[in-house]
This record gives sequence, C-alpha cells and structure tokens, in this order.
Amino acid sequence: MLKVPQHQVAGHEAGIGKLGPLVDESGRFYKPLQGDERGANEVAFYSSLSTNSGIPEHIQRFFPTFYGTQLVEASDGSGLLPHLVLEDLALGRVNPSIMDVKIGSRTWAPEASEKYIQKCLKKDRESSSLSLGFRISGLQIYRSKELGFWKPGKKAAQKLSTEKVKLVLRRFVSSNTLNDLDSRPDCAFASTVYGGSTGILSQLLELKSWFEDQTIFHLYSCSILVMFEKELALKGKNPGAQIKLIDFAHVYEGRGVIDHYFLGGLCSLIKFISEILTAPNECRIEVSAKADQKNLTADNGVVADHKSHTASDNGVVADQKNLTVSDNGVVVDQKYLTNSDNGVVADQKNLTASNNGIIADLKKLTDSDNGVS
Repeated sequence: MLKVPQHQVAGHEAGIGKLGPLVDESGRFYKPLQGDERGANEVAFYSSLSTNSGIPEHIQRFFPTFYGTQLVEASDGSGLLPHLVLEDLALGRVNPSIMDVKIGSRTWAPEASEKYIQKCLKKDRESSSLSLGFRISGLQIYRSKELGFWKPGKKAAQKLSTEKVKLVLRRFVSSNTLNDLDSRPDCAFASTVYGGSTGILSQLLELKSWFEDQTIFHLYSCSILVMFEKELALKGKNPGAQIKLIDFAHVYEGRGVIDHYFLGGLCSLIKFISEILTAPNECRIEVSAKADQKNLTADNGVVADHKSHTASDNGVVADQKNLTVSDNGVVVDQKYLTNSDNGVVADQKNLTASNNGIIADLKKLTDSDNGVS
C-alpha cells in the first residue's frame, strides 16, 4: 500500500488534490514523472548510471538506487500516472534529522527558456544561492520524544540569509535545538556526524574529488540530502551520517567541461562544515531571536535584501552590481548571470586536506574568466 513519505523535507508534497511522491512498505519511493522534457531527462539520467563507465563504483553509492518506472495511482486522485521508482532513503531510520541542500549559484541551464531562467533567478537571488553557491531547500532536526522535530516552513528555509544558513548548519548537529533560536548551538554531534573517516565531510570530499575531473554531466538544481540519527549519536552509536544526490530533472551533457557551478557550491558547503569541525564551540553569528523566529518558522519568511547586504564575517560584500564572496570560494558577478557560462569557480589546486581530513586551505579559492584556475 502506498502512503505519503513521513520524512520529506522539500519538493512537492502529496495530498488531497496534490501530486507528490509516495512510498511503500518495501522501501521504494515513487516520484511522479514530469510530463515534459524534465521527466525524460531524469529517466535517461538514472538509466545511464549503472552502465556509465565514467561513474566509478565508490561514487555510485551517492545516488539512490533506481528500479525503473511504473504506473501507479497518483496522490492527487487523477488516476494512473508514470512514476520513477527509487530507493526510499529514509527507510529504516526512526527519527532522522534531514537537510536538503540545493547546490550551485545558478540553478538553471543555458538551454532553459527565458521564463524558467527568470523564475530560477528570482529564487537564487532571494536565497543564499548567489552568495554561498548553495541554499537549504528544507530540513527537519530531531529534538526529543517530547518535542519531536524542529521543521521550519520550506519557503522560509529557502530564503535563509548567509548568516542564518551558517547557524542552521551548526544547529543541525547540536543537542540544544529547541525553539529558542537565540540560544548558542553547542555542535555536540559535529565530530560524530560531520567528522571522522565516514562522516559527512569525508563523503563530501570524496564527491568533490570526482567533480574536479568529471565532465560527463552538468547538474543544475540538484540537491545533496544530508541525514543522520540523533538518538543513535546520543547512545554513542554510529549515527548513520550519509549524503545522497537527488533531483536530476535538469541534467545536461558536460561536453568535456567541468561542472563549475556544482563544484563551486560543493566547495563552499565543505568550507562551512570544515569551519564547524575546526571550531565547534565558536559560534560567531549574532542573531536576533525575534527576527530569526520570523524567518525560520513561517512560510512567509523575510527575503534577504541584497541592496543592503554588507560585509560580514564570511567575507560577503554585496552591492547591486557585484555580489562577491571572497572567503568561501564563490564568486558571482550578476552581470554574468544571464549571458555567460562562466559561474562559481573554485581553484581546486589550492583546496588541500590536512591530516585530520579537514580542508586546510580554503582561502585560496579564486575566480577566473574561463573556469577553474
């Protein structure tokens, strides 16, 4: 019997009159197949994964298992519709903390229509996508049996500013994730979840090393799903920290060119997580509880005003003409957003790892006119 996913944090949700994904008891996830080229693109991408020699086995594990397509009764009551049948990534997890991170400062492909580009560009500007190279599309953080999950509205999550994204990345691995947003995240589970040889950072670095060379695909509007179980961490057990790549409706051929947009956003995410591991108890973010409550718990969160965005501790200096992030590896000039393939660029030669797996030198990320320096 099909049912609505219990732990979905982003995307269209199934419901009465609403088309969305479903799951079954056997661990399969049924995603409605979009009727235009997006659906065909996603099917083609998943179908090629297992046979593509350019995707090594250790990278294959970052993609959901694909079981083909199937006609199933749609959640909106419209009858039988084709669905992608994928692995249910939440299967077996009791109370998982989950974060959907959309990667890339530009979430639209050059081949997209002008209408779609403008739609994506609006979302990118109203979120941290331009400034950081990624944004949080949705999340849930498990607190306790009594309190359940802390789960902000999706629209509010997507419009989190740079400072609030940094705060959420810390709260995600903290024990004091109550409704008091003025409290300082203790990052109690940072070393267990983000760190270690099998932690989130190690997995992200492995993925980065492949994206430094792969020129097969360009992934636009693709997300990294980050998951772990707090209850296991509290008991001193393996929290099941895991990342998965999801959403491939906007995948295009790489044509021998590195995917700078995805790689730049990935490097930026790595930098922020590395900082948490380096200094887990140093929360340099000053936030107003009242302002954060409005942004983090309501779907009508305040849109970041790029006009008034000023320099902050992460090196963001923005004005109407030039939005620049100097220290996190993302450099975006708004004049290139609609007429150039040049994007978020990272100098991979200067991204090195220290003995403990943490990025040692991330300040040497540079921007060039033709891609990776």
